[in-house]
Amino acid sequence: MTDMPMITLGQGMPDMSRLVYGCWRLSDSADSSPQAVATKIGMCLDQGITTFDHADIYGGYVCEELFGAALARDPGLKQRIQVVTKCGIMLQTPAFPDRRVKYYDTSAAHIRASAETSLRRLGLDVVDLMLIHRPDPFMDHEETGAALDALVDDGLVRGIGVSNFMPWDFDLLQSAMKHPLLTNQIEISLLEHGSFTNGQIAQLQMKGISPMAWSPLAGGALFDASNPAGARLSGRLAEIAGEHHVSSDAVALAWVMAHPSNIMPIVGTNNHDRIAKIADSLKVGFDRELWYELWVLAEGKDVP
Repeated sequence: MTDMPMITLGQGMPDMSRLVYGCWRLSDSADSSPQAVATKIGMCLDQGITTFDHADIYGGYVCEELFGAALARDPGLKQRIQVVTKCGIMLQTPAFPDRRVKYYDTSAAHIRASAETSLRRLGLDVVDLMLIHRPDPFMDHEETGAALDALVDDGLVRGIGVSNFMPWDFDLLQSAMKHPLLTNQIEISLLEHGSFTNGQIAQLQMKGISPMAWSPLAGGALFDASNPAGARLSGRLAEIAGEHHVSSDAVALAWVMAHPSNIMPIVGTNNHDRIAKIADSLKVGFDRELWYELWVLAEGKDVP
């Protein structure tokens, strides 16, 4: 097994695995029993994947509970993992029939209630990292920043980050906080690579912060021949995969990880065969020209 690189996001934080397992699809599985979820956790741990990504809304507000039930079944797992969760999106679901519209809530009251609810659902005493899920155009950054600082000060979470923030959103929130923001979880893949040029990754590199990448396989569109970019990429990905005796998935993940900003891809799947091979991406190396070769195929044109 290839050794799993570990990332330290900040002082007082536990090391987190370079590859992260995303839990947003846990409730989609035909079997989401505590045993089934514990099996997936174990398959990740066997590869050195120790970090698990959640959000309060995943699975219509049920995925944290499914994960918590697995941890309750095998409490020893809690000492071997790190848990990330997110808050701030207010969904219209049967669980909240009175909501008139989907919206964002970064008020102090909601942030505190979300943290406490996530801890209860997960069965944890502390969450390792809590993120604001999306920028809130109605955010009072002073109120939000103070509420997030209080979560750390009161021991509910070890660290704070954001998700889907542009650099100006990040800086605004950070300006009202004493604790540092430790990551920005953004969409990064061969098909969604705007963050490399829009300032998001540049800002994180300047601050020495590792980004987290959601949907690093573009939801499977990378391998869809009916998608023009997927059609251009699929053959070359398969060639590289063959050279390294891995899957095309592994090559696409390795492309994301090859960037010098130390990106942490979040991979979510319920397929046991695919879970067992997530760490194969560590077997694939990229030089600069090969990295750009795939960029050009994804874009369908040369760089300027």
